[in-house]
Amino acid sequence: MAPLLLTLARGAVTGLAKHPSPAAPLPPTRLTGTAVRVDPARVAAYARVCGFPPDGPDVPLTYPHILGFPLAARLMTDRAFPLPLLGLVHTSITIRTHGPLSLADRPDLTVHADGLRPHRRGTEVTMVTEARVDGALVWEDRSTYLARHRVPDQGPAGAATEAEPTAQLPVVDRWKLDGGLGRRHARVSGDYNPIHLWALTARPFGFPRAIVHGMWTVARCAARHPDATGVTADFRRPVLLPSTVEYAAEGDRFEVRSGAGPHVSGSVTRTVTAPGR
Repeated sequence: MAPLLLTLARGAVTGLAKHPSPAAPLPPTRLTGTAVRVDPARVAAYARVCGFPPDGPDVPLTYPHILGFPLAARLMTDRAFPLPLLGLVHTSITIRTHGPLSLADRPDLTVHADGLRPHRRGTEVTMVTEARVDGALVWEDRSTYLARHRVPDQGPAGAATEAEPTAQLPVVDRWKLDGGLGRRHARVSGDYNPIHLWALTARPFGFPRAIVHGMWTVARCAARHPDATGVTADFRRPVLLPSTVEYAAEGDRFEVRSGAGPHVSGSVTRTVTAPGR
């Protein structure tokens, strides 16, 4: 964990000189971790924080994202990467599995950035993480992250609006999230982005209080579907800590919402897909 914390500290320094823009050049860097060890104790700790069974033979559906995070952090803290790492907000994720990944496996991980695009609140980047076992792709994740910054006024015609669900899903659970959840998830994931830790460290990035990790929310939702082999989610509104949210679901669809509106909406898949589909 210490090398990752040093990487994040470096990101605080390199980010100061960055000026996010969707027109910025994106370096074609690909970082790879070979035969990455899966620590059963860390997996169990992660599972407990996120609501997965802590004693399964395979890694939780969302855990390879955590394995790949040190590589993603290294890439995003590089001076050539156009967005500052600290303060980035997770806006969407799509995870697909193409085969099992057990605790005994030693996957090869690859992380790269795949394009910048304008967002009504700044600039988004797509980060791709892939896991291979014996050369075969078994897991992949496409995540988008938002660097918030001032953008030119587009006027009423160009203003984007957040899509709301066409029909509300039935509530099946309520989660009371305490103020320390972001710090607990940081300990098991290595993601010590200050927006998740304390109100004091979140305010400089425009949040009144700490916000929960998007990866915690999607993991908690995926854990409600133990047979899921994939998950797609859009993070619509930050979940402030502490707070109480509703978990709603029907069939393969799910949603996390509160009085402020929907925070996360998504769906799960239950069939292992062939690579490239």
